[in-house]
This record gives sequence, C-alpha cells and structure tokens, in this order.
Amino acid sequence: MRKWFNLLALKGRTLNYTSCVIGFLLCSILPNTATAVVILQYHHVSDTTPKRTSVTPAQFAEQMQYLADNDYQVISLTDAVTDIKNQQEEESKQVVITFDDGYDSIFTQAAPILAKHQFPYTVFLSVDPIDAGYEGMMTWEQVKQLSDQGVIIANHTKGHEHLIRQLDNETISQWRQRVKQNLLDTEQRINQQTGQSVMLLAYPYGEYHTQLEALVAELGFVAFGQQSGAAGKYSSLTALPRFPIADAYADLQSLRVKFSSLNMPVLKQNITDPLLAFGQWQPQLKLTIDTQDIYPHQVMCFIQGQGSQQPAWINENTFTIQATTALNPGRTRYNCTAPSKSKGDYYWFSQPWIRTKDDGTWVEE
Repeated sequence: MRKWFNLLALKGRTLNYTSCVIGFLLCSILPNTATAVVILQYHHVSDTTPKRTSVTPAQFAEQMQYLADNDYQVISLTDAVTDIKNQQEEESKQVVITFDDGYDSIFTQAAPILAKHQFPYTVFLSVDPIDAGYEGMMTWEQVKQLSDQGVIIANHTKGHEHLIRQLDNETISQWRQRVKQNLLDTEQRINQQTGQSVMLLAYPYGEYHTQLEALVAELGFVAFGQQSGAAGKYSSLTALPRFPIADAYADLQSLRVKFSSLNMPVLKQNITDPLLAFGQWQPQLKLTIDTQDIYPHQVMCFIQGQGSQQPAWINENTFTIQATTALNPGRTRYNCTAPSKSKGDYYWFSQPWIRTKDDGTWVEE
C-alpha cells in the first residue's frame, strides 16, 4: 500500500511512500501504475469572444466527440478528487471537463453538446458579475438549471480577483482575512443559489503562492491552477493542474497527446512557490522523479518564452532546469515531459512562475 504525505512548506514538498507489500523484487520489475486524470479548462465556447480564452462551438463539439469515440472515461471533478485523495489506482484515459467564470456560452453552446454525450462537468463561478447581470454571463436562473441537471458549481471567487496581491498598506494578516472572507462569501452565495458547497476552488488567472495554498488548505478547499499536466498522486491538492484549452491550444491534433497524458512521478522539488522573490527571475528548479517507467535521456523541458531545453541530470533520478535569461514579467511556466516506457503516453509536469516588473509593479491583465 502506498502512503501519500502532502506536505506544504516554503522550501518544497516531498512525497514519500512505503515499499510495495508484494515484495521488493516484483516492485522493481513492474512499471509504476498511478492515478492519472486529465482536467480540461475552458472559458468561452463561442465564435465571437476573445480567441485567447475561447474555443469555437465546432472545436468543442469535435473534442467531445473525440473523447466519446476513443473510449475516454469522462468523470466528475468530485470523483477525480476523491480518487486522488484515496490514492485510487486507475487506468489512464480519464478526463474531467471544467469551465471558469460562468459565461453564457457554457449554457447556450457547451451544455447541449455535453448533454448529448452525457458527460459530467464543473463550472467555477465568479459570483459578483452574475449578481450584477453583466452581459455575456449566465444568470442565476441558468446556473440553477445546470445545477439541477447535475452540473457541479464551484468557487472562482467573488470578482475574479488576483488573490496573491496585497493591497496598498495591507498587512499579511489583513490580506489573509480579506481573501478568507472572499472565498467563504462566494461559497455561501453559490450555496444559496444552488444548494451546492463542494469546496472546490479554481484560482483566478491560475495564480497562487505558498501562503494562499496554506490558507486554502486551512479552509478545507481543494484548489486548481492553470498549469498544464495530468493530476494524480504526485499532485498537491492545493494546486492541481489543468490543461487550458483555447486558441492555439485548441487544436485537436496536439490535444490528443494531452488527453492521454500521465501524472509525472515527481517525488521531490526544491521550489514549489510560483511567486518569485524580487529579482530572482531565473529560478533553478530541481526535480527528483521516479524513473521506473521513464528513460532519463527522454525527458525534455520547455521554458515559456525561451523554447526547449535538455535537463541537467545530477544523478539517475534528479535533474535541474533553469531559464537562460530572465523570465518575462507576469505568468510563465517550466514544462517537462517524458514518454512512458510501458504505455507510450507522455508523463507531463508544469511548474508555474509569477513575477513582477522590474519596478515592482504587476503586469495588468
């Protein structure tokens, strides 16, 4: 039996597990099977909304048909979280569908396609725009209709705030209280309108840092980012990965690899906090991975804005990756992938980074 220690710490997480009960020899021979679920993140399903956050209805229909035709098991987000918490050993080809914000195209365009396939899905709502009746957002009546049909309605904050940013002259204690109240008020508002309170949170913009993770865990939420990769036993329950799908990342040809991706077996990493200390714009990430089902020489990494890079191996299962120049202000990532020896699919890991401009101000969205 494997045992997961989900440790939140400023300097890193370590994943330890006990040896296999069936014996050392058999464990060393058999490839490591692991829970892997691919969580997809959508925003708009429309021909007329901004391309950077949109897929067209035709693209969405094609993607859902592909999942149906190729024996993917589309499961609910709550079931996926339960499996990850319980370290449930599952086959690959499990997919979860999520939407952020609560745009009306989810109701008018996506919902009929999903109903056709009887696929479960989750909508993460920012509640203030719905309360205000903003154009392009669902109404509470539409949200309630989806909820009554079994759609999971979850937390995306009150007004899609940058949760990691402190206000001017705001102390850490005041920041914690403000964010805490935001999340609890949002959860209460969703519960008032739908009867649901699933305690699942999607970070706006995919932004989080160690202090926010600690607060989220304290409140009892499971939280999701926007860094890519399959989720599973090696993922943190306060920073589960999702594949953002929009614009150039909505091409079915490239999505096929992502749909069947595997949870990279990261046993230890030296940096887990995405928020870079001021001036530390070239973080060196050190990862220790289980290479039982991976050939080290086939691991390849990609630094957003700087292209692909071979990792530098320290020993047979530990390597480093580092940007060659300063990362761009705003949000960037290091992605690392490797083909599975036994399955042919790709293990996938992504570490997000967030940095300010050189003058200490934030990039405006």
